[in-house]
Amino acid sequence: MRGGRSLAEALEGYLEEWSERTGIVVETWALPDREVPARVGDGVYATLLEALANVERHSGARVVSIAVTVGDSGLRMTVSDDGAGFATAQPGRGITMMRARFAELGGTLSVNGVRGEGTTVTGVVPRRA
Repeated sequence: MRGGRSLAEALEGYLEEWSERTGIVVETWALPDREVPARVGDGVYATLLEALANVERHSGARVVSIAVTVGDSGLRMTVSDDGAGFATAQPGRGITMMRARFAELGGTLSVNGVRGEGTTVTGVVPRRA
């Protein structure tokens, strides 16, 4: 991560500022408790920022929940909001970019919405052997 900060430190700072600016409550369920490779950290950070931009622009959410965990099998990122959701996902530019970013890291990203109940973005980057 830039500025010598860990992924968790970078996210903590950004999430606090984003919540204050948007008025959307951020519930942080988990942040990485260990270092991740810089390339993975940068990709996850950029993807999470895009996911939050989508929450801000489209969801009408009051609360967004964030979890980024690192374990023996790899990294998992979840961004879930209580906003408008959607019936079917016609991926726009933002979702396409998020999926491409995770694919470049060898991972996958899914976006699931339920109309009237919210949207969840889940990304997984497996640990390389």
